[in-house]
Amino acid sequence: MSTRHRIFTTTFASVYPLYVQKAEKKGRTQAEVDAVICWLTGYGPDGLAQQLAAKVDFETFFAQAPAMNPHRALIKGVVCGVRVEDVEDPLMQLIRYLDKLVDELAKGKALEKVLRA
Repeated sequence: MSTRHRIFTTTFASVYPLYVQKAEKKGRTQAEVDAVICWLTGYGPDGLAQQLAAKVDFETFFAQAPAMNPHRALIKGVVCGVRVEDVEDPLMQLIRYLDKLVDELAKGKALEKVLRA
């Protein structure tokens, strides 16, 4: 039996401000963070706002995502000492992908590059 990670049941709305804060500290905007989240999940601005207002957990947030981006497999690299492409658990991998995208944004990468355009 695998241990369920605490992050799975953490509300997305509780972590979202941390993503925004991390990006804003490096001169990026909330709109750019939203663009990254929407690119990965297929949510539009309204859908994202609804998920935040509903205080859904990460598991629900990703389960209800309208269209996971087919290019998400192009997201490579290390976040929190873990290679995102090597994460076994599909949900944990999605969370790590999101972490990595926000990370790249905060590190000053052009939005087009972050979004694998």
